[in-house]
Amino acid sequence: MKLKHIAIICALFPIALLGQENKEKKNDTLTTKPIKLSTVIITGQTNTDPVMTSVKTEIAKKIVQPRNVADLFKDLNGFSLIKRGNYAIDPSFRASQYEQLNIQFDGGTKVMHACPNRMDPITTHVIPEEIEKIEVIKGPYSVRYGATFAGIINLVTQKTYLAEKGLHGSVNSGYESNGNSSVSMLKLQQVSSKFDITGNFGFRDFGNYKDGDETEIPSSFRSIDYGLKVGYDLSDNQRLQAGWRQSFGRDVLHAGLPMDTDEDNSSILSLDYRFTNSDGLLKEINAKSYYSYVDHIMSNTNRPSFRMTEAISTIDAATFGGKIEFKLIPSDKLTIYSGVDAFLVARDGLRTRLVKRNMMGEPLDNPMSFDDKVWQDSYINDYGVFTEGKYAISNKTLLTAGIRYDLIASNIQDPEADFNILYPDLGKRTENNISVTSSVKYIPTSNFMIEFAYGRGVRSANMIERYINHFTVGQDPYEYVGNPFLDAEVNNQFEIGIKGKWDIKHSFINTFKYGISTYYSIYENYIVPVIDPTLERKFMPNAQPQEVKRFVNTDESYKTGFEVLAKIGFLQDFSFKTELSYAYTQNKDLNESLPLTPPLVTRLDLGFEKERFWVNVNYTLTAKQEEIATSFREQETKGYTTLDIRLGVKPIESITIGVAALNVFDVTYNNHLNFSFKNQAGFERVPINDPGRNFSAFVQYRF
Repeated sequence: MKLKHIAIICALFPIALLGQENKEKKNDTLTTKPIKLSTVIITGQTNTDPVMTSVKTEIAKKIVQPRNVADLFKDLNGFSLIKRGNYAIDPSFRASQYEQLNIQFDGGTKVMHACPNRMDPITTHVIPEEIEKIEVIKGPYSVRYGATFAGIINLVTQKTYLAEKGLHGSVNSGYESNGNSSVSMLKLQQVSSKFDITGNFGFRDFGNYKDGDETEIPSSFRSIDYGLKVGYDLSDNQRLQAGWRQSFGRDVLHAGLPMDTDEDNSSILSLDYRFTNSDGLLKEINAKSYYSYVDHIMSNTNRPSFRMTEAISTIDAATFGGKIEFKLIPSDKLTIYSGVDAFLVARDGLRTRLVKRNMMGEPLDNPMSFDDKVWQDSYINDYGVFTEGKYAISNKTLLTAGIRYDLIASNIQDPEADFNILYPDLGKRTENNISVTSSVKYIPTSNFMIEFAYGRGVRSANMIERYINHFTVGQDPYEYVGNPFLDAEVNNQFEIGIKGKWDIKHSFINTFKYGISTYYSIYENYIVPVIDPTLERKFMPNAQPQEVKRFVNTDESYKTGFEVLAKIGFLQDFSFKTELSYAYTQNKDLNESLPLTPPLVTRLDLGFEKERFWVNVNYTLTAKQEEIATSFREQETKGYTTLDIRLGVKPIESITIGVAALNVFDVTYNNHLNFSFKNQAGFERVPINDPGRNFSAFVQYRF
């Protein structure tokens, strides 16, 4: 299986030789212009970028001490965090999450979690200090970046080849008071006219934090990460780049999950190639291939259930992918992107249980051992073909339309006996999905833009929804059973967006920026787990709840909401920003909200920035959430407010110092999307509280 898919990576390599014979002698000079790889989605060109986009930059000034990449989404409008502890954190956007979001980095590389409880999402396998910006397409409004249901998130890492020639580097070190946590990172890079190499090494050691009531939350973890990136300009119009990353998580406590992570090891290999051509119909060829592997070990050694049953799971996930895209310009008004891609996921592993006591709590003379198949040796392969065109109706109006076809092949190769009895017709299954998008961008002036968009995003069921077999994998305590014959989810999303800017000639106010977008999604075949009275609890049969959930398709669900932005610049160096985000969801079949729907969030942000000094004050108001999914045992969540203050200074050009006071008023609160404590000594089944007051500091030296 692995050899088959690694061949995909090798197959893309010969493309790097394309056009090599046309290399000219002038390319040997030191003035060769750097070749930019197609690792970004949003280029800053308003008339060619996708519609309904947002970009987060200047990340270092906002997040002083990121635990992992998920922290970078904390203050991004429209986003919330799904928290199971201090490590396994997933971003949620507009009440969509997990595989509903197409999360990748550098234009296509992916890492899929091995743990069915998502102890190891993609946000844990990339160093946050590497991330230069976050790009977001807010819905299924592009078909170029893989199958997309509710939005595309691209984590863009720093570009070595754009740096100045010579040897560069940086050393970072940081400390966080709440949890006695520390972070360190070293980065080195060498850049020449044709060749560049970057290496980095990071270490994170986070302890258990305390909430506003001084209650200690089990949430400690350690991780070591390193990466190597090598690039070479084959000619003045060709670039080849290879990347290698590894991450090692150790002793990770997950307060909201039934087990903890003993080890989490991931490896990512990627290869990128770009060819550009100034003449003819074909302007660009962009190719990418990657392979990632996650080896995950989790156990209940430190949990109350260990007294009755020892449990350890050793599981793995392999992800393979690739893409070849051609950019053609038949005329001055028309640009066409067309290509093929692949996204292949395979998982396997066992949970070994040693039952030491009977149901009455009495020790067994001969403990009994059982092996449970977690993933049942399953795979899901997605092969896609796409075409997207941009047509300039006028110099002020751009029309974009695209169509995508995905062939999904899935199979379960080692099913448990009871799963085989439940589904006697198991075997390889193929699905055919069609996604389309159409949008109009109208730019009457350089300071105003209005966008209209429609997208039909299609998502086939993920591996949990298809093949999980009596495991507790949700935010509630039910056992879940998969359904291999689920129909694909469909999101018909409509959106209108307006962006504008006024340059004001006034002694007090300098600029005014604003933006608003509102959307409405009609869901078809929405996938949810519901109680199936024909199923009985398999593990710990006397535990509550006795009912078992099975994944099914529902007929009528929808989502609507909006985001608002208003920002003024005043007195040259000051700014004040207000952001609001709200999502409303409804599952008419169950007569309740969709699970994990965030409440209304309002952010007020006051900033002051000079070349060598900056201050940021952020006041966040989170409303109570009364719209809940009762079938998931969700509870209404109280509203709360938090105040964060950040300050940075560059005493000299090579040194940056930052300090922060987070949750200044030491508020005790929990976000509506936080999971509840599970199998945790000393805690009832209540939502996990977020950290109380926290002081943070970091220093960076560049050379």
